[in-house]
Amino acid sequence: MSTPDLIEPEDGNKDDNLGLYRRATQNGAEWWRVSVGDRPETYRLEHATDDDENGAGSVDIDLVVDAENLRAKLKKWRREGFALERDAPEATDTPTRIAFMPELQRASARMLAAKLRDAGNADAGLGSPADDASAASVRIGNVDVRCGSAHPLVPRVNPAYLFPARFNDIVADIVENRRVMLIGHTGAGKTSLIEQVAARSQHGVLRSNMNGQTTVGDFVGFWTVKGGETLWVDGVLPTAMREGLWLIVDEIDFAEPSILAALTAVLEPQGRLVLKEKGNEIVAPHPAFRLFATANAVGAMSQFRHLYQGANLMNEAFLDRWRVYLLDYLLPAEETDVLIRTLAPHMTRPLATTLAAIAADCRAAFAREDLSSAFSTRRLLDWAELMLRTGDPERAAGPAIYAKVSPEDAALIRGIIRHHIAPAA
Repeated sequence: MSTPDLIEPEDGNKDDNLGLYRRATQNGAEWWRVSVGDRPETYRLEHATDDDENGAGSVDIDLVVDAENLRAKLKKWRREGFALERDAPEATDTPTRIAFMPELQRASARMLAAKLRDAGNADAGLGSPADDASAASVRIGNVDVRCGSAHPLVPRVNPAYLFPARFNDIVADIVENRRVMLIGHTGAGKTSLIEQVAARSQHGVLRSNMNGQTTVGDFVGFWTVKGGETLWVDGVLPTAMREGLWLIVDEIDFAEPSILAALTAVLEPQGRLVLKEKGNEIVAPHPAFRLFATANAVGAMSQFRHLYQGANLMNEAFLDRWRVYLLDYLLPAEETDVLIRTLAPHMTRPLATTLAAIAADCRAAFAREDLSSAFSTRRLLDWAELMLRTGDPERAAGPAIYAKVSPEDAALIRGIIRHHIAPAA
């Protein structure tokens, strides 16, 4: 794993473009401030105008650009007479604001180096017994994931699945045994992301869907009578904890309060489950146990709660026990690659590009609430596969799309398709 390039302070700056660009005006001064953006290879630009009467003005432009756009801005500023002032006394907060990101980059690099050393020690037999349970690991994105043992519940690997760089933090959280909640629209790939990480690292997966019919007994366990003998049956939670499986609680925003109460006890990385119905038996988590949740209308997705009838509000205390990631649909370029990789060698790039654009337009219509049904990558792949078999997009769309949605949605989707594809002669 390579250490990211650092933004060094002024005495060893690898990026001489950071700083304050100022030019004099008739009434005062105008300036642009350049600092490191929150995302890799991006820069934050802030603009303000100071006047002689009122002094420092407030920032009226605040945007993030990539390196190419920054170069274009710098050329424009030079033509307009802006000059770089690294330590401008008029802007007293500038050095602090600029210095924060380089300092953070150095701290992040030190933390990464420490983790690499710890991983090396574990591989050399210097780690804890839990760390040494399995020496094999697999690289997923830019993260090394320790492999589990063969298990019947290990998902099947999808060789066409993509792991964009934005998934690296999620995979790192899995390695660190964080509780991960993925939120997003139906069909955005929340569950499949976890399953594909598990498939490549050979970890078994249990899923529990909170569909309104799932009881706390199904989740935690219950007593039953078999052959005249009273037996305890573990639910999915203690089963996963004992066997070191990965448990996905799907649609957690539809779960009953009693299930959430049982779940809260194990949200800490080493949290234990107390089976009160079984004489307060304590279930300790296996080192390989991981806990995940998916939701459609939580946090940043709360604005869409009306699209997911029956979803419950979740309080901040509960959400604060999770790392919550918002997953959107694949970008058109990414979905194009998935289509080609899944249906090679028959799917060509021009065909895949058009199909991905259709899916993007359908999702935009769903976001505007013009469509009442989402358009998942799974649906797109099914349509594309049937289209290759029949040679007719409209005929393939019947069982793959139209029959699954309302007549109104089908008419709108048909219009989007025909916008991109001329009807067959």
